[in-house]
Amino acid sequence: MRHVALLAAVLGCSAKPTERTVRVAAAADLTRAFEELGKAFEAKTHIRPLITFDSSGSLAKRIDQGAPYFLFASAGKKFIDDVVTNGKCDATSVHSYARGHIVVWVPKGVQVPKSLDELADPRFARIAIANPEIAPYGKAAQEALQRSGVWDKIADRVKYGENIQATMQFAKTGAVDAAIVARSLAVVTDGGESLEIDEALHQPIDQQLVVCGTGEEAEAARQLAAYIASPEGHEVMTRYGFVLPP
Repeated sequence: MRHVALLAAVLGCSAKPTERTVRVAAAADLTRAFEELGKAFEAKTHIRPLITFDSSGSLAKRIDQGAPYFLFASAGKKFIDDVVTNGKCDATSVHSYARGHIVVWVPKGVQVPKSLDELADPRFARIAIANPEIAPYGKAAQEALQRSGVWDKIADRVKYGENIQATMQFAKTGAVDAAIVARSLAVVTDGGESLEIDEALHQPIDQQLVVCGTGEEAEAARQLAAYIASPEGHEVMTRYGFVLPP
């Protein structure tokens, strides 16, 4: 028994302290920015964000179905409203953290259009946008195409990505000739060119986040939300092409 007790003591001394984590659901346009923010936050607090990236609509649906995410960073207000209304997240914690922008991105070897009207040219035989039903960036893309009078000319050429990352992947691999994507993805993607889309052509992409659940992990989520809103967080977000909330 003495040997067993001694072994337990040795193992106890050598064991590492339990690692704190916080589970996060984040819109796909945030992938590169939140990967960097997550590492910086972990270095500062010793809390590791475990981030799942997908379309805002898909993530909201998972939260409504009971998925254990404690911070939800959406690319649009609607899906934040949904999880709050359904009692899954804390209404008092909602705040805007960024405003997104969309661009037309084309891969190397394809001449970037000078305007949205040019997407009607036959050389753009396949054009990708994110699914407007579940992705705020896809909704903004569709609105811009409709308001510019291009949508009816290209609707039968449009390919839908399940989120904005998948939409960018279509263009990067040559599956489409052009894609309307988040500027935050375009600025970190080599080998292509992009055309800025006038914000007046679509509803603002005001991105919000909210804390969900209770307990220690929810408190960690509040710390992460505060870090995103800090000067350090703002520096990262602006570097990835986001505009700070008005």
